[in-house]
Amino acid sequence: MVILRLFIFLITVSIATSLTASEGIRIILFTIDGLHWKAPEKLRMPVLNQLRNEGVYVEKSYMIIPHHPTVGDYSKYNSCSFPNPMLHQGSLFISSENKMVQEVVSTKHTSAFVVNTSAYRSVARGFNTSIMDSNLSDKDVVNNAIMLLDNQDIRFMRIHLQSPGTNGESVALHSADKSYSNNIWAPGSPYMDAIESADKLLGDFVSFLKESGKWANTILIVTSDHGQSDNGWHPMLDENSWITPLLFVGKGIARNRELPYFEHTDLAPTILWLLGMQPLKTESGKGIIIREIKEEYSSGGFYHPRFIKKINQQIKEYSILLAKLTLASDKNFAIA
Repeated sequence: MVILRLFIFLITVSIATSLTASEGIRIILFTIDGLHWKAPEKLRMPVLNQLRNEGVYVEKSYMIIPHHPTVGDYSKYNSCSFPNPMLHQGSLFISSENKMVQEVVSTKHTSAFVVNTSAYRSVARGFNTSIMDSNLSDKDVVNNAIMLLDNQDIRFMRIHLQSPGTNGESVALHSADKSYSNNIWAPGSPYMDAIESADKLLGDFVSFLKESGKWANTILIVTSDHGQSDNGWHPMLDENSWITPLLFVGKGIARNRELPYFEHTDLAPTILWLLGMQPLKTESGKGIIIREIKEEYSSGGFYHPRFIKKINQQIKEYSILLAKLTLASDKNFAIA
């Protein structure tokens, strides 16, 4: 009987310790719009590159082709491109009835979203605090996030810097008379300046977390909501539009580790797991928990089914074949 009681006591202590650790965690999703997967290598991003050595890095995280329909059922409920609702819902099969990650977090904890555009209003549902103001600079976004963290016990926050993506779009569509037209890497490209500025702001934010004592209980996730074409923006059939870097760093995260693959639909279930909360309830097409980001899990046997990469490649191949067939058909009639 004494042994049984001791066994029960040890289990209870173990569970309580685990719950306490989870409840004290703060997750911050720091998104740099349109971050090209080669940017950390090609541009001056000392902050991100230093953090890579302190956390888990994925060179190419995949999201579904970043199309943004403005007609049909999708446009009734979504104000931004496919990858954003899929990220927040943790599923390829998005629905206005699905819960988003922040809606689950907000049942027990405080959450916040800060961004300098109103384009993400459809994925803001459920955040306790939401700041979406196109008049803000990227620096203003970070300053507002710091202000919120100073005054609230926020456990999940998304920070989104819009300027890099906007400048990438400008390179592609509004720079015909510029030397960097259709080339984000060309001298004078505003995209490069915006990315390097975003890295400096990331450094300012990390400094705040450390100086305020919040870093010890924070897990920082740095990524983007879509990639960037070498020509600028995110054209649907350019593979660089579907991939972006991803970094986890902070409390309990493995150090100096790289994973070969990740999907942005994995973010929601992984975030909830890190917070010790129940996963989102979706029927199918859902992301998976990536436990290998934690230091206590080995990455040696890492496996991922890589559904999104396969789907994107199939969509691209189908689109190209359909275009060829249409051009080869008599008088270019539409192909049923």
